[in-house]
Amino acid sequence: MSLTIIGIDADDTLWHTETVFRLTHKRFNELLADFADEDALEAKLSAVERENMKTYGYGAKGFTLSMLETAFEVSDGKVSTKVIQELLQAGKEMMTHPIEPLPGVEEALKPLADRHRLILITKGDLFHQESKLAASGLGSYFSGVEIVSEKTPAIYTRAFARHGASADTALMAGNSVKSDILPMIQAGGYAALIPYPLVWEHERAEKPSGNPRFRELETLALLPGWLDEIG
Repeated sequence: MSLTIIGIDADDTLWHTETVFRLTHKRFNELLADFADEDALEAKLSAVERENMKTYGYGAKGFTLSMLETAFEVSDGKVSTKVIQELLQAGKEMMTHPIEPLPGVEEALKPLADRHRLILITKGDLFHQESKLAASGLGSYFSGVEIVSEKTPAIYTRAFARHGASADTALMAGNSVKSDILPMIQAGGYAALIPYPLVWEHERAEKPSGNPRFRELETLALLPGWLDEIG
């Protein structure tokens, strides 16, 4: 069966994101060091963030609110105005951090776009993700953009249907096993893992084993080779 469309993730597949979050984590830990050690701060922030994703979804805005909430909780309300201002500034800097495509990404997208329709499928805040795509200079390679609150088999099925395709004739490429790989395979499609050196805690999952519709590739540039094998 020939593939008709390819979905590609954005954060940590096309450009750096987790690196920026890790730097902000470090800044958060330093600012709250008077109230708890690093391990305790990371554990608390992770728990608050996990709970808040049900309300705020994914992205830098929700993460900033989670940092503020954690700061109030670990300090028992004693956190200073200066620290709150610093955390707000850290959140703004995440939102405005320069976007630069990962090495080789644009060169990889050109031949892919020549052969298939490409759809950007990413989680996160609508305004921020649209801004990052515009700043990346990669928008012209995509015939459609889907910014979703979550990545599930049903969402993949609907996303590809909106672009005239079915999940079983589509492929999703991205860095997250939890979001880009497992639900796409469950939807009946193909999935290519393009690993990123850092994995966000909430995106960790075991890779599928022995599934012919899954392939781990070192870079996006290797995807055309697997497409040749498939089609």
